[in-house]
Amino acid sequence: MLVLLTSFRETDSVVASDCYSFLCCLEMADESLFDFLHMEIVSHVYKEQQSGKEEMDNKDRAVCVSVLESMGFRVGQGLIERLTRDSPSFKDELDVMKFICKDFWTKVFRRQVDNLRTNHQGTYVLQDNKFSLLTQLSNGKQYLDQAPKYLAFSCGVVRGALSNLGLDSVVTAEVSTMPSCKLYQNTNPMMGRIWRHGY
Repeated sequence: MLVLLTSFRETDSVVASDCYSFLCCLEMADESLFDFLHMEIVSHVYKEQQSGKEEMDNKDRAVCVSVLESMGFRVGQGLIERLTRDSPSFKDELDVMKFICKDFWTKVFRRQVDNLRTNHQGTYVLQDNKFSLLTQLSNGKQYLDQAPKYLAFSCGVVRGALSNLGLDSVVTAEVSTMPSCKLYQNTNPMMGRIWRHGY
């Protein structure tokens, strides 16, 4: 495993997402390997996009977010297939979201979601007050500004899992205080925007 991680910079995103998927499936007592790989994936994607440029613009950052989200999407699809292999089918959308918040979140992020809210019109808010991939970052303002790039992969993981469960959706994230984050999942994107800004 160590060789795999040290040669990461020479691998492509498909191999990186397979490594991430592999680490998620291991019942590891040491979470630092999981966290290290995630931080290296993010760092690698941003460095590749910035190579040869002095500074990244908004378009470059959007490309990075898209790459990370796509990698996460692939990982989420694979993980949910393994986790639901022997499970009975879900009754409805709310049942799927409860599974994501309890079983899936615990498997991937080592704890359950702290709060799940819905407007019963296709929008769900998942709140994690101690999100594992943000706990390594400090609470300062500069780190709060950097937090979204560490959530793009996670949004993709959730979107990929939901996609394989039959829910095509848009998943976005928000961080107002570290290490707390909210993931917004919308199966009806127009209604979700209205509800999200209404509370």
